[in-house]
Amino acid sequence: MKRLLKAFGWIFLFIMTAAAAVFLTLYLLMRMFCYGPSESARDTFVSTMLETGGMKFVISWFFTDEEVMEITGANEPAEIASDTDADLVNIPSASDNDAQADDTRAETDIPEALRAAYEADDDGDGLILVPITAHTFSASLLVIRDPSRIRLSSSYPWSTEARERNGLTVGQHCEQSDAVAGINAGEYVTSGTNWGGMPVGVVVQDGEILYNGPSYGDVMVGFNEDNILVVKDVSGMSAASFQSYVTENHITDAASFKDISGGNINHFTKLIINGEAVELGGKGSGANPRTAIAQCADGTVLFLCTDGRGTGGHLGATGQDLIDLLIQYGAVNAANLDGGSSSALFFNGEYTTGSTHMLYADTSRNVPTAFVVMK
Repeated sequence: MKRLLKAFGWIFLFIMTAAAAVFLTLYLLMRMFCYGPSESARDTFVSTMLETGGMKFVISWFFTDEEVMEITGANEPAEIASDTDADLVNIPSASDNDAQADDTRAETDIPEALRAAYEADDDGDGLILVPITAHTFSASLLVIRDPSRIRLSSSYPWSTEARERNGLTVGQHCEQSDAVAGINAGEYVTSGTNWGGMPVGVVVQDGEILYNGPSYGDVMVGFNEDNILVVKDVSGMSAASFQSYVTENHITDAASFKDISGGNINHFTKLIINGEAVELGGKGSGANPRTAIAQCADGTVLFLCTDGRGTGGHLGATGQDLIDLLIQYGAVNAANLDGGSSSALFFNGEYTTGSTHMLYADTSRNVPTAFVVMK
């Protein structure tokens, strides 16, 4: 018995020593980022950690609130007050024949990268998956030629009590909507026992407001009845004014994310508005898994999902990475959506990019909303 207890004691001591060594190594590595010779590495590290759901506290080990404000302030995106201009998007009508539609697209001066994607549509279903490899991330870009196929799926009615009712994976959102593809959409509550079942901000599905709680920093991302992507700051709206906005502007499907920089929060939504890229200070954000949605001048919608946080040895994408890539494919309007471990793209029955929350698992986190592509 004594030998057994002694063996357990040695095992316990070994485990605790190994854990302490790992913790010390990670701490010293993070300290090197914070106080090393590279301010760029420091800013990226701080911004990256502030964008996580549960690791923000790490920054307080190394920096005061004033120092964090100084760093995030230097990386804060410039404000774009303009609303989405629908006239910049010219979608071929359903009555146009194929030749007319191609002529309309030709007039929009399609970028080379987007034209190459169109030419790769071998089966003619209007959906082209483009794999992308960059220095710090890999990504899946889904090109959707017909914007009328986009819908918002939700796990409504909302619940934070029973796990089985809290949110759906992106694949489950596609299954319930009979959709061929989908990406995670809006922000949601992540504290307590919630499993992605309670949204934050606003949710509109099929013209009906399912969640109406606009608050500081909220930016609505969605579509109107003309299938135009609308990116709208709703942070100053009351529930009543948001109801009026949805009605007057014929918003059909939308969710929201936040534009907030400072303190222990670093979120951004607007990427490109009316063809104008948001000007970023520094890199504008940390390196993380990302989900973004965009629309081109001919109405084509882009779903973009990147990896990160060690997946495939990649750190992730910055805000500038998203902007550069989406401009390359002709985005006129573009928005960042909820990212990190929520980022996932589901297409044709499988995840082309899955959640980094569950490494090597072919799935996503449970989320309350997803943008899906109907069959």
